[in-house]
Amino acid sequence: MENREEHIEERLAELEERVRLLERAAEYGADEAGGGPDSESARDSDSKPVREPDSEPAGEVFWALNRLKAMADPDRGAVLFTGQVPLPTGENYEWQMAAEAVELLQSDWTEAASSIEALGHPVRLTLLQRVLSGVGDTAALKEDPELGTTGQLYHHLRRLTADGWLRSAGRGRYRVPPERIVPLLTMLMAARR
Repeated sequence: MENREEHIEERLAELEERVRLLERAAEYGADEAGGGPDSESARDSDSKPVREPDSEPAGEVFWALNRLKAMADPDRGAVLFTGQVPLPTGENYEWQMAAEAVELLQSDWTEAASSIEALGHPVRLTLLQRVLSGVGDTAALKEDPELGTTGQLYHHLRRLTADGWLRSAGRGRYRVPPERIVPLLTMLMAARR
């Protein structure tokens, strides 16, 4: 009898969580509550969180996938990536993007070649890692032997800036744009074997 009561309580808690998520989606709109296909949002630490802490239903491993499946058109599919990134600089970024799978499969993939290629150099990846860790001024970057000569450093800075992976923050300083932080980390995750 006690085991059945625990099961009922567990099930009730899961249903309450689902209702809370649906109410939140209605309150904030699809983009802010978790987003539907074709949604995108980038927030820094001064803005409203994407989700409340501990909102994952207990024991549900594929909670994000299950939520995406519930929101997406089953005939078109969807792809979602999201993240919450506290940086060593003290900044905290939250971001998500979703798109229809059919749309992605039918798009011109060659348009992404330059942006992807910009990340295909070890020095550029090291440079992005340094900037995300808080070393964003060229004077400090020039002193890093892993980044090559001054000429090589500026070559890599120009390439990453041209493809949107870096942005000038004025006076010889660079930063990774907030909307590129989670996509960059997602690409790194995807490249792991």
